[in-house]
Amino acid sequence: MSQKHLKEAFISDLNGTSLLEISIGLSLAPLCLLSRGLLLILYCLHYGKPLSSRTYSLLLDFLVLVSPLLFSCTVLSPIVFFVPIIIAAFCAGIFSKIYSQRKQEPRVAFRQMVKDFQKMPLDPEYIPAITVFRVYINVLTSISILAVDFPQYPRRYAKTETYGTGIMDFGVGAFVFGNALVCPEVRQKPSLAQPKFSSVAKQFSSIWPLIFLGVGRLLSVKSIDYHEHTSEYGVHWNFFFTLAFVRLAASLLLSVFPKNSSWIVAVNLAVLYQLILNTTSLKMFILHGSNGRDTRVGFLNANREGLLSLFGYLAIYMASVQVGLWLLKRRSSVRGWAEAVRLLLLTVLALFLCLHISQVYVEPVSRRMANLSYCIWVVAHCLMFFICLVVTDLALVFTKLLVRGSSVPCCWDVVQPPTTNKKHELEAVPVGRGGKHMCLISAVNKNQLLFFLLANVMTGAVNILIDTIHSKMVFTLCILHLYMFFNCLVMYIMHAKNIVLKFW
Repeated sequence: MSQKHLKEAFISDLNGTSLLEISIGLSLAPLCLLSRGLLLILYCLHYGKPLSSRTYSLLLDFLVLVSPLLFSCTVLSPIVFFVPIIIAAFCAGIFSKIYSQRKQEPRVAFRQMVKDFQKMPLDPEYIPAITVFRVYINVLTSISILAVDFPQYPRRYAKTETYGTGIMDFGVGAFVFGNALVCPEVRQKPSLAQPKFSSVAKQFSSIWPLIFLGVGRLLSVKSIDYHEHTSEYGVHWNFFFTLAFVRLAASLLLSVFPKNSSWIVAVNLAVLYQLILNTTSLKMFILHGSNGRDTRVGFLNANREGLLSLFGYLAIYMASVQVGLWLLKRRSSVRGWAEAVRLLLLTVLALFLCLHISQVYVEPVSRRMANLSYCIWVVAHCLMFFICLVVTDLALVFTKLLVRGSSVPCCWDVVQPPTTNKKHELEAVPVGRGGKHMCLISAVNKNQLLFFLLANVMTGAVNILIDTIHSKMVFTLCILHLYMFFNCLVMYIMHAKNIVLKFW
């Protein structure tokens, strides 16, 4: 068997893992973010100033934000259930040290501090959890697309063949969800009246880089005979095409239907698509082709998974638009975001209940078809991940109040009212957004598409140069760390030089 066929067999016919393991895995990123923030606050407590060295900031961010994820999806995967407990215990130890050594005089009782904290004003125009969500999904995707080709990456984390829930299955849907959170329709001010189809015209001009990248990937893969998983998207289709067409179709729908009703459009799309799958021969066509023997003759047969799964991804996108609109509602205090977290938790519980019903009585999760269960699963886990990030931010805000002058990049800062004697004239004035300090999250966020493209190119280069399937553990860890550090370093340098590459 050739090297190409070996690699294709290595990533085929897989069944995924449990929802619980994926939930545990998703908790790692917020815990890493919390530990990074606590370490920065502890540094400020000891040295009286925030960490200012760009080199040390990059190393700290990489070692705390990225490296634990690499270990958790490789050598630590057999004990992945214990990794969050270890990191949480580490965070608790740091917080205890900060709390016991704080220099505030007079000392305030902890219960009173919590009451005061709930009333703290936050910058209503800045939601760091959205940025961190999108960056971490990008980072997790970049790790997985190369790690999956190594034997140390558990097969249960890879994309499933037909039914099942793998971490990489979630990553694809989460990438679509994250894009919709900051789409033009969400960011557009309600007061600004625009022509009805103006967003569609803008999307036409903004998706051409994705089309270009999709064509480039197609040509490069075919020209070098690179291994590919045909049942993932098809013969010619790839994720760049999916993202481009979903964005364009969503803009068209949002030009016809009210933005605030996008969740209704999402539900109708997902349910109608599932109904068609169950009552017609469409499901058999997706799984086995028009002749029932997995034919790939003709464009539709060749790319049936990529083309027909667009309906499911479009439903996820529309649901995320609704979430984005809701998140951008003005909340100017810790209490306001605590209430938002409670509502999101109830939504997540309701979605997991719907997921259970859908899997038992309708159909199990299938990324290949992007069916109803898949849509519900992706939205539920995305919201759960976002909740963890918001809670992490609030925990860091509370800890920063213990150490005067402390700063954590890409985290909420408390805003202070101007000096005045009239209470009804108080207005929140931002004191900063942590943007003065170099931060790996900000660096990746500035060039997200470039980071994803670079990860794809480097993944291809590594696979061409190295026999990944037979790599030993130490070698695998070295390659994955070098690969991710190079990608992060490029983004970090571009951020330091204030270079943002946009093609539209």
